Amino acid sequence: MGKHILTIHKAADAGRFKSVLIDPIKLKIVQTGDPVLREKARPLTLEQLQSSEVRGLIQLMRETMRDAPGVGLAAPQVGVGLQLAVIEDRAELLERMSPELLARQKRRPVPYHVIVNPQITLTGEPIEFFEGCLSVSGFMAVVPRTEQVRVECWNERGEPQVIEADGWYARILQHEIDHLHGTLYLDRMYTRTFMTEEHYRRGA
Repeated sequence: MGKHILTIHKAADAGRFKSVLIDPIKLKIVQTGDPVLREKARPLTLEQLQSSEVRGLIQLMRETMRDAPGVGLAAPQVGVGLQLAVIEDRAELLERMSPELLARQKRRPVPYHVIVNPQITLTGEPIEFFEGCLSVSGFMAVVPRTEQVRVECWNERGEPQVIEADGWYARILQHEIDHLHGTLYLDRMYTRTFMTEEHYRRGA
């Protein structure tokens, strides 16, 4: 592992990052309670983003997100404190949902992409929907999120990007960028709506 990776992690983080790259089949999504989920992730330099280590991490995160399956995965969720997330809302995931719910959520397919060092601006009114998280496995809760966002970031090649999103895509971006600042949906939810996925499905 290159020195540039070691300089942006504590020793424990560096070891965890190395193990992720060596054993990709066992890339693990950490669960609430792991300290890395409560730490602010470190920004990436262009040199670090272009390294083989980080490129490999991005590919493994994409595979892990799809396997879960999920619509987004932030680096802290696999134990790496970097300001990096992968996002994709695949059409096949939407096929399982009713047209009425998709319309209410303003949910449409989102192509795969990477956000690096994102800065988010919230716009529009807050709206409330149930939300889950791969790092809070098995639970759901109602979370208020603004309906529109503007995100300035790099893509995986280090090129500046501006994303203007609404509906469910805006919610995904807010959720993943929260992870990069040590925030979980547990911090924003209406606590009395917190329930298991099983109970959520019964009432859906």
